[in-house]
Amino acid sequence: MPVRLLIAEDEDPIRKGVVKYIQLHTDRFTRIYEAENGQKAVELLLKYHPDMLLLDMQMPLKNGMDVMEEARKAGLQPITVVLSGYDEFKYAQQAIKFGAKEYLLKPVRASDILDLLNCPADEYIGLEEKAENMAEEDRKQGNPLVKTAKEYMEEHYTEDISLVGVAEKLGISQGYLSTMLKSSLGLGFVEYLHQIRIDHACRFLMKRRMKWWQGLHFTGTAEIILKICA
Repeated sequence: MPVRLLIAEDEDPIRKGVVKYIQLHTDRFTRIYEAENGQKAVELLLKYHPDMLLLDMQMPLKNGMDVMEEARKAGLQPITVVLSGYDEFKYAQQAIKFGAKEYLLKPVRASDILDLLNCPADEYIGLEEKAENMAEEDRKQGNPLVKTAKEYMEEHYTEDISLVGVAEKLGISQGYLSTMLKSSLGLGFVEYLHQIRIDHACRFLMKRRMKWWQGLHFTGTAEIILKICA
């Protein structure tokens, strides 16, 4: 089971040293992304949805708290290990409040960082494998949760819904819901939500499509939707 790791650290020697050490001493992380500042970290989070995050608190453009807050707003909850030069309790408390699993004080050895990453990585791998096995069994037997998730998304597709929010409504983990949808529908959460929205847009346009549309020139999104619905 691949685990994707994002390392956000503005000091190049530390970041690159940790990356090299991890690559030499474990095969748990199949993808390691690097961010030299907080803004880049947010961009990589939104683009790749890493499973784990090694996060420095003090970075240019956006600090660690900003990164965790933006990830949470986007519905992303990577397993987060924080690196910080602040030894005051309030900083650790705030980091934990935002979802950090571990809080390490600098300076810290690469071996200590890897030790703290390995444990949650193993837990994540175990949970994902269990979720995949459950999803496969559900696929064979038919899972009412898939039906409930689809119905909820159909009812609330105009709202700002997220994988985390729907999973909470169903009382299951976001990883299980994602695996379940992928197994049953062949689509991820975001892909299926986009499909619902496009289908509703098509039905709306088809209802209103009349002869007077002929000869009109549609551009942009309207043209694309009309081609899809045609």
